[in-house]
Amino acid sequence: MSMSTTAQFRSSLQTVGSDSVVVGYDELGPTVDKLAHGPVVGAPLPFETSLGESSAINFDPTAAELRNSHTGVSGSELGVASVGTVAIESRPHGDEIVSLYPQQHLLVIREGDIVPDVATAFRWLGDRFAEGRRSIILATGPSATADMGELVTGVHGPHEVTVVILADE
Repeated sequence: MSMSTTAQFRSSLQTVGSDSVVVGYDELGPTVDKLAHGPVVGAPLPFETSLGESSAINFDPTAAELRNSHTGVSGSELGVASVGTVAIESRPHGDEIVSLYPQQHLLVIREGDIVPDVATAFRWLGDRFAEGRRSIILATGPSATADMGELVTGVHGPHEVTVVILADE
């Protein structure tokens, strides 16, 4: 019996130290409100949802508000099930900044945007680059480094990552 792509993605996320939750579109706002620790900054999601209606998320933070934020909320149009990786596109909305600067990152992805493996992800990336998109971060789990000895988390990115998966309807 094979594991579904979403189940494999969630298992891979757990392996790399990230949490995940699957919700319906109508549950997105309340779920983000429940998971986020304030102050919260965000980038508008790259797909249509009602998340922008949440008053708890600052979608246009100043540098000081970003510096003082605890949670960043952004979206992704690509998740890789086999490795628990997400693509974060560098857009003028500040996706990179709100995903890397705060201590907690809540990433929202649609279930249909999760692909099974890296080969499929590279095809997706190739299509985006052909469209003229040029800057996409591939992030796997909380920030970590071991280049100076023992593994340390949260040095150059979030300590905590939770992926909110929007269930296909």
